[in-house]
Amino acid sequence: MKKQSVGVGLLGLGTVGGQVARVLTEKAASLSEQVGCPLVLRKIKCLPQDLERPLAKELPAGILTTDDAEFFSTPGVDIIAELIGGEHPAYEYQKRALGSDRHVVTANKEVIAKHGVELLGLSQQHDVGLCYEGSVGGGIPLIAPFKHDLVANDISGVYAIINGTTNYILTRMAKEGADFASALKVAQQLGYAEANPKNDIEGIDAVYKLAILATLAFQMEVKPDDIYCEGISRISSRDFRYAREFGFAIKLLAIGKQSDGSIEVRVHPVLIPEDTFLAKVDGVYNAVLVEGDLVGKVLFFGEGAGARPTSSAVVADIVYSAQKIFRGIGGKTRLKIDSGRTIKPMSAVETEYYLRITAADRPGVLAQIARTFGDHLISISSAIQREAESAGESAEIVIMTHPAREQAMQQALAELARLPVVKEISNFIRVENV
Repeated sequence: MKKQSVGVGLLGLGTVGGQVARVLTEKAASLSEQVGCPLVLRKIKCLPQDLERPLAKELPAGILTTDDAEFFSTPGVDIIAELIGGEHPAYEYQKRALGSDRHVVTANKEVIAKHGVELLGLSQQHDVGLCYEGSVGGGIPLIAPFKHDLVANDISGVYAIINGTTNYILTRMAKEGADFASALKVAQQLGYAEANPKNDIEGIDAVYKLAILATLAFQMEVKPDDIYCEGISRISSRDFRYAREFGFAIKLLAIGKQSDGSIEVRVHPVLIPEDTFLAKVDGVYNAVLVEGDLVGKVLFFGEGAGARPTSSAVVADIVYSAQKIFRGIGGKTRLKIDSGRTIKPMSAVETEYYLRITAADRPGVLAQIARTFGDHLISISSAIQREAESAGESAEIVIMTHPAREQAMQQALAELARLPVVKEISNFIRVENV
């Protein structure tokens, strides 16, 4: 017997939750047409302070509650959208919802990155769906293509600019010559960066998103702890000047690659050729490049954050879940997990490198540096030597290498730092020829 209506419960009335509530109420008629029956927002669990928000006063009487028990016992709730963010209690809420045979929709990247495979297993046990399109890339369709459109492909690579805050900061540094601290301050003033920006600038947010994409792309469980991570706080305006001289841009890139039965997953700043599309993705925009054996290279691009784009993905997942409920179709999400592959340690990764060194300004210094690289079988492709600010006392040497193993490079860096002629290893950035 077909459902007469499908009920939705929202956990959270913050930036995204509030926007989803607006869409579900203001577009109720058109969304119900797509479902095939009325799609009804029945209950919202919010914080006590949310009760005083203007939106709260616009919603139907009795729809808001601050009590967990009241929310989960509300009759007629078939889909629960978790939009509170953070790991706890969001993880426990999702488990409770799935365990009570409700479909779950979420935009929570941290919970899905850390517990997604477990939660998907629980959804299969209870024959309900777990949809999380909004967890990566905001309104950019990413999760669904990996689940459906790309399943015939063996994915060899995923290269993603998936944090709008860091991309905005790096864009200002590149185009205006701003230093990191100034660019971060502007990003905070404009609302692109949080008061505590650690998760963004240290790459943690991008790690969560890469864990989700890599799990889907390579069909193996990839957790945040499996991913090598570096942030952008060490990058200076000088690095952008040198990068341009070599024909590169600087981006924070999330990288997933598959070859020979293993994958590498890493998030860190990279130099990428300035004539590639990813190098031209500026401001708060996101872009994800996927390489498959059948489809070739496919690019997804758009606004990666914000209430409106993310609500677009969340409401789409709600409608998709409601359609399955209305038609009586099993809702569980299937995910094939191959445990036969391994994650390559960062020490085994091979790439090219950019290195900026402050050294004594006297003859033979470059030869000592080159000898150290040679001892570790690292070949230099080009080098620039410039007089540093303290004229006559030190010089700035910028080196680009040919491909080398990370372990060898780290050993060479440690030896370089001990050379009496080397005053400072000012920066070290990997090169990715996407």
